Amino acid sequence: MFEPRIIKKYQNRCLYDTSQSKYISLADLKELVTEGESFEVREVKTDKDITRQVLLQIIAEEENEGNPLFTTDVLMRFIRMYGDSVQDSFSSYMEQSLSFFDQQTKQLFDQFGAKVDSTPMNVFTEMTRKNLDLWQEAQKNFYKTATGSGEKEK
Repeated sequence: MFEPRIIKKYQNRCLYDTSQSKYISLADLKELVTEGESFEVREVKTDKDITRQVLLQIIAEEENEGNPLFTTDVLMRFIRMYGDSVQDSFSSYMEQSLSFFDQQTKQLFDQFGAKVDSTPMNVFTEMTRKNLDLWQEAQKNFYKTATGSGEKEK
């Protein structure tokens, strides 16, 4: 099994990449994420896994620069989900939605590269149709879980 790259975080906020034996920045970590590199950030003093906190820090910095991904309304809705009875369902729903989006984006790029005879509009229309089907199925499953009506359909 492939072991993730270990990044150590010191009390002075410095990040140390143990695989390359050098200090790195949050921008370097963002690049690792973009490249799909597996890593774990561990606090030096306690050896606690703090990967999520560091990823949230990267997101916060990205949101403060340029063109934010999340509107204020979306962030408020996210906060309202914490402690709510649908928190786990919402988390699963978001993961599935992002996976669908990733799959569809990859498929779009694959189709653009493989089908010279297809127009970009046809490829995009087909991708949108498939994405809508997947999105509706995910929504249906989310609502069944959230409302507890996951009974067998007749």
